[in-house]
Amino acid sequence: MSQDASRHVTIDLNADVGELPDALDDGREEALLGLVTSANIACGGHAGDERTMAAVLGLARRLGVAAGAHPGYPDRATFGRVSAGMDADAIERTVFEQVRALAAAASRAGTVLLHVKPHGALYNDAAGDAGVAAAVARGVARWGRSVALVGLAGSRCLQVYDGYGFEAVGEGFADRAYEANGTLRSRALPGALHADPRVAAAQAVRIAVRRRVGTFDGGEIGLDARTICVHGDSPGAADVARAVRAALLAAGVRLAPVGGRPA
Repeated sequence: MSQDASRHVTIDLNADVGELPDALDDGREEALLGLVTSANIACGGHAGDERTMAAVLGLARRLGVAAGAHPGYPDRATFGRVSAGMDADAIERTVFEQVRALAAAASRAGTVLLHVKPHGALYNDAAGDAGVAAAVARGVARWGRSVALVGLAGSRCLQVYDGYGFEAVGEGFADRAYEANGTLRSRALPGALHADPRVAAAQAVRIAVRRRVGTFDGGEIGLDARTICVHGDSPGAADVARAVRAALLAAGVRLAPVGGRPA
């Protein structure tokens, strides 16, 4: 795609935040939020509490960053990165409770939620299991349908979310390696994370402009993503986000948040 053509591309740059209280206290969270257009805020499941939710929402409002909920399996011991074996009713209930908690905090902070993105194992389970995706959608729907629902680009959850009346948004990852089937490489395997800002930036541009991503085995697959993630809990997250943002802008990509469809 030419530079002129890429200027018609709009991408949301998002980060998972509110997961590390120390990052709020030492300014890392604020630095990261100053570089993205959307924040996925942990809301009491895998991480987060009333203090962190209020603090991140306040930062997001001040910096003009769109706020969204980041519900996960309620398992802090594994940071929500291990499938919890919950049935559909339990998933629906915990998603609803977490989104409701963050929405209440957002109301107190004078802002609103524009999207919901599941976290960790819940995100991956929803991407591959329509029953889990449906439980997530029902949980969010119990709170409301005015938000976008974010899922792995190319995965089956997007069709499920759309079927429940949500704006379904496909997501790509700047700082994660992909397998040949379009799934994310397991964090338990080597090479799963792109810690080098230059590598992450190049992958983000490939996703945004070429609509493709390189896989761990050296191939490429198509990837239709409207938002690109940088993980806030990774070492050097702000450096990665800074490089990704600069590369996208240099490629002529416009950055803007997704979500917020009128109820």
